[in-house]
Amino acid sequence: MTVLRSILLFLAAAVFEIGGAWLVWQGVREHRGWIWVGAGVIALGVYGFFASLQPDAHFGRILAAYGGVFVAGSLVWGMVVDGFRPDRWDVVGALLCLAGVAVIMYAPRPGAA
Repeated sequence: MTVLRSILLFLAAAVFEIGGAWLVWQGVREHRGWIWVGAGVIALGVYGFFASLQPDAHFGRILAAYGGVFVAGSLVWGMVVDGFRPDRWDVVGALLCLAGVAVIMYAPRPGAA
């Protein structure tokens, strides 16, 4: 159950971080206005909250592992929201990042219950 909770928290964090960054991008680069930027800043703050709920107590480990989730999630966001089509190297890179997430977060460690 702890692994499932961790994965769900990573997914929620990704939605808010990537979504927040996308909102800022839309507000600034696509000239949609400061309301979009403000909504993005709020979403980015919510991302930080979700990241802090991870069951592991090590900030560096959580953020390092989350980086892999961010990479893969960004490609998925681009596909769903912006019509981006990743090439095979994007997919290979994202899968390598997710493998890194699994090793960093879920590998058995001495003394871990």
